Amino acid sequence: MNPSAVDATLEGQISQWREYLRRRAAIHGSDVAELEDHLRSQVATLMESGLAEDEAFLVAVKRMGNLDALSREFAREHSERLWKQLVMAPADDDRSQSWHRDALVAFLLALAAAIAVKTPAVFGLHIDHDAPFYARNASLFVFPLLTVYFAWKRRLDFITGTWLALGFAAGALFVNVYPFAPRSDTQGLSALHLPIALWLLVGFAYVGGPWFASERRMDFVRFSGEQFIYYVLIALGGGVLTAFTLMIFEAIHVRAEWFVGLWLVPCGAAAGVVVAAWLVEAKQSVIESMAPVLTRLFTPLFTLVLLVFIVAMLWTGKPIDVGRDVLIGFDLLLALVVALVLYAASSRDRQAPPNLFDGLQLLLIGSAIVVDALALIAIAARISELGFTPNRVAALGENLLLLANLAGAAWFYARFLCGRADFGALERWLIAYLPVYCLWAAFVVVGFPPMFDFG
Repeated sequence: MNPSAVDATLEGQISQWREYLRRRAAIHGSDVAELEDHLRSQVATLMESGLAEDEAFLVAVKRMGNLDALSREFAREHSERLWKQLVMAPADDDRSQSWHRDALVAFLLALAAAIAVKTPAVFGLHIDHDAPFYARNASLFVFPLLTVYFAWKRRLDFITGTWLALGFAAGALFVNVYPFAPRSDTQGLSALHLPIALWLLVGFAYVGGPWFASERRMDFVRFSGEQFIYYVLIALGGGVLTAFTLMIFEAIHVRAEWFVGLWLVPCGAAAGVVVAAWLVEAKQSVIESMAPVLTRLFTPLFTLVLLVFIVAMLWTGKPIDVGRDVLIGFDLLLALVVALVLYAASSRDRQAPPNLFDGLQLLLIGSAIVVDALALIAIAARISELGFTPNRVAALGENLLLLANLAGAAWFYARFLCGRADFGALERWLIAYLPVYCLWAAFVVVGFPPMFDFG
């Protein structure tokens, strides 16, 4: 496509938008100019992230609609194409070629992920007999290929790619050369924490370099939530496919469980990670992100659950039973609370005044802090009674990290509600804290096995 034609098209769209504002309301010229500057900035940012110019314009207007009622009405009247873009490739030749090229690369990498899962079988390692090996290396079958996809999309230089490759190589080395004892706790902890540490490397590739720019890190947070949702949807579809596969083969008296368990499920699970990432990239920002929408739904529900739990615990006087499964459950619950707060922040207008939902968010954070403190008391009591174990130390560290994160979020949220700080301070705190979890996960993978004699 001719660049001058692209510029003309964009200028025509902006001119139409400008005239729409002036026609529907008596907006002063300087106000329109200010809104136009903001719109152009949004369009430029979106085009830098890979969107075509008309897509960038439509998305920017949609975002402007969150700030201005007239822009919102304009977005409603002029965004019919957004829904079409969800189910078909772009129409013009240049964008269509780009769309198909991205799809081809993504599906080839998804195929490579499926092959990677089965490659250890060539060396006599099978999923049904060597579950610990597959648990430790599950993320290594997929995350490097996902990183390759983003490195290709963002055109990362050779040096950056080399550092990322060394990071994955280090992860593979530590989880595979340590002499773990049979039924080792540190082996299980390594399997749980390695994906968290490696996700930071995926994030570096996703942002394309400027990791310390908070807005790009927030983009990666949004991407992570969207990818999870798409992956769950793919998994649900895969579950239906699996059920029908078993059914139709059962109809001819052929047992297909071996194929489903050894091929369909593991290969599909690995390939689905890359496919979900491609879907997010292909449709990024075309409609409002689903993760923040779900946050609005689940924030009051999680707040109610935590409050009822606290009241029930105080009423019965029963302490928390800090068994292994309970510890994992509490950590996941608190991590979900952090995610709810983070995704709510990602979709909020920083300039908007405090509202009822902000107060609900602070109540959720406060409830989570109380639950975290109760869990820490129970963990400390268990350690003083029975001593240190890898699981208890890991739970202690993770709960302390979550407590610090939640306490900081409560502080900034309270200051925002009292009018003593802007909302951006809370957002910066949440984003800046994310690498702490990845560093802790890396320490668990690298440091815990030798600390506890690989048991």
